[in-house]
Amino acid sequence: MTAPLLNHKLTLEAPIRVSDGAGGFATTWAALGILWAEVRAGAGREAAGAQTPLSRSAYKITVRAAPFGSPSRPLPEQRFRDGLRLFTIEAVAEVDTSARYLICTAQEERVT
Repeated sequence: MTAPLLNHKLTLEAPIRVSDGAGGFATTWAALGILWAEVRAGAGREAAGAQTPLSRSAYKITVRAAPFGSPSRPLPEQRFRDGLRLFTIEAVAEVDTSARYLICTAQEERVT
């Protein structure tokens, strides 16, 4: 396997549910740290948003592996931030049997 080119600086964020005081909750995001990654675009499509169309694109994001339970190991439902761009993580798996890298399947949505 050729080593990935980890040239994108991404912030790993985790959702935190906070009471809204009316019996519900709001979701805020906490930064867990910075990871260097290789970001590869996949297929894209248009999706229906609440009031406007959305552009939804798939990405494969490769990062260095971290042990299970480590705060620097990405998990589904977390996200990566690159400035204003947000990549929601859907799945995480080891790239190969050496377990040196993780590949994260992620989705980016943008208002079109």
